[in-house]
Amino acid sequence: MARAYLSLGSNIEPERNLCLAIEALRERFGAVALSPVYRSAAVGFDGADFLNAAAALDSDLAPAALAGWLREQEARQGRRRGEARYTSRPIDLDLLLYGDQVSEVPPLPRPELATDAFVLRPMADLAPGLRHPTLGLDLATLWARCTDTTALTRVTLDCATAAAAR
Repeated sequence: MARAYLSLGSNIEPERNLCLAIEALRERFGAVALSPVYRSAAVGFDGADFLNAAAALDSDLAPAALAGWLREQEARQGRRRGEARYTSRPIDLDLLLYGDQVSEVPPLPRPELATDAFVLRPMADLAPGLRHPTLGLDLATLWARCTDTTALTRVTLDCATAAAAR
């Protein structure tokens, strides 16, 4: 078992889709720790705001298999790969860290972890003392030094209400 950290994001029915993803993660992996959820503007295209969060779980899958499972979950939730990189999506599930492993495929650590506020802020909330495996700095320090000025607004995610709407 290895501790894996994920980024979750959605801008199509974001409350519903984040809750569906969290439910699927819990069904497959058991306990899942979650960060606060943040709303931010779409980056790289004009679209609805995103809701973003980070999650931590213990995985019995190797990194490539876990990344594959995440792609399959995205597909189950209606995400189609092959579309433009910067586009609206029902769900985006990215493997950010897998223990302290460093690899090219899948990319570990995920480069956005050190640069993008919508990825770094939830992770810094979830695991502030966790050290970035290549930069050697903890996530709280990386967040304090982050130059991405994307506005993030903390929001409440109510999965009970989202489930009732299904």
